[in-house]
Amino acid sequence: MSGTSLDGLDVVHCFFEKENGWKFKVSKGKTFGYDTNWKNRLAAADQINGLELAILHVELGQYHGACVRSFIDEFSVQADFVSSHGHTIFHQPEKSLTLQVGSAPHIAARCGLPVVADFRTLDVALGGQGAPLVPIGDKLLFGEFDGCLNLGGIANISFKGKSEQDKTLAFDICTCNMALNAMAQLVNKEYDAGGKLARSGEVNDTFLKELNSLSFYKLLSPKSLGKEFYDEHIVPILSKYNISIEDKMRTLVEHIALQIAEVLNQQKEGKVLVTGGGAHNDFLLEKMREKTSLKLVKPDSATIDFKEAIIFAFLGLLRWCNETNTLMSVTGASRDSVGGCIYNVIN
Repeated sequence: MSGTSLDGLDVVHCFFEKENGWKFKVSKGKTFGYDTNWKNRLAAADQINGLELAILHVELGQYHGACVRSFIDEFSVQADFVSSHGHTIFHQPEKSLTLQVGSAPHIAARCGLPVVADFRTLDVALGGQGAPLVPIGDKLLFGEFDGCLNLGGIANISFKGKSEQDKTLAFDICTCNMALNAMAQLVNKEYDAGGKLARSGEVNDTFLKELNSLSFYKLLSPKSLGKEFYDEHIVPILSKYNISIEDKMRTLVEHIALQIAEVLNQQKEGKVLVTGGGAHNDFLLEKMREKTSLKLVKPDSATIDFKEAIIFAFLGLLRWCNETNTLMSVTGASRDSVGGCIYNVIN
């Protein structure tokens, strides 16, 4: 899994078992951090020409394949296949477009295993948002929770139905680590550890009001966000205000906590699993807990850091078994589907 926060490639080795429902176990997990060259290339990928993008697609696939091979060798693991999300460059479902780079055939060639990839395109072709895809994993792997909140580059949520007949509800909420990390990097930090920088700042009310007034927040689900939203709407607001980085970060935390709490508070009660890099941001969680009565649960560190990778491994397994892995109820597509392509290496 390679996410919009650009921190690196998450690789996990998972076991799945179906007996009275699905169960999973993670044996090993590792993040292969992107160096400055990869961060710069991926951050600028939406501005390069077609040939350069095609080359990036191939070279990122080769790099991801090398990471998987290194992971296999380092931990002496065996696997049936690799499930690869790729790295999203364009996500514009209103144009029937979503693009994840990281060529799956090149991953397969480098690591010597079959690869399942391209999970979003079919849903978009069926009129869906191509996102979020994790809710089926939330439902089948984390069913003891009423909701699952992911604090990644973008914050997203899934709520299970109150009964078997009720549909799962899921959507993207707002920008999260994509904005917070960008601010931290302006003061030479990869991220704001524990939210200390944000905690030292003050809320700018005008800045906060402008962030909260963005029209996306008034849309009903299904709805999804990509880097385009951040570049078009968040960056101009961040650039507009001549205030300290700490004040910008404090205001961003307030904005994120408010938007998430507004969504959570539509549920009268419940227990919500909180994962993703933002779950390590103590200050953000503190602000969220101040604004909602729902119980926010932080799991073990492996689940916090690798939940999305675990679920994409699971989506790959469902594709491998030709079972539904994409829900029309959350993406808005015309039907459920079995998303993904399989690239098989024959030994």
